[in-house]
Amino acid sequence: MSQRSDIAPETLQISLEPEGVEVEYLDDRSVFYHGVPATREGSVTCGPGKDAHVLVTSPDEEEGVMVYVNDRSTHDEILESTGVGRVIIERDEETSLFPGVDAENHGYRVEVSADPEAARGRVFVFAEDEMGEASYEIVNETPDEEDS
Repeated sequence: MSQRSDIAPETLQISLEPEGVEVEYLDDRSVFYHGVPATREGSVTCGPGKDAHVLVTSPDEEEGVMVYVNDRSTHDEILESTGVGRVIIERDEETSLFPGVDAENHGYRVEVSADPEAARGRVFVFAEDEMGEASYEIVNETPDEEDS
């Protein structure tokens, strides 16, 4: 059956390394997202065909919660055993993933917007497919002029 459902995420152990971000699943396996995440102010739009994975860290950056957005290939049982959540968003709809983190389906693209202060942690977006991966950290917009 190809129908997939929303799955609530569990808290996972994470490690922010100079070479990338490691996420340890509940089943003791781990995934390493390579490269220093590029910073983006306010939002990230994942290209067509890219899998969008969203990680929000705890304030101490030692744990986090991860959600796959519009993943239709991973079986429910696999996500449940790993602690990764999933959210399915219909075309032209928007939903809250976590406090301060939203995702919107623009047809073939998923846009993730965030306010890290409201999320109370760092917000990472990983966009990947069989050709490669890209890592981003959503940061708050910086003022155009600094106060004197």
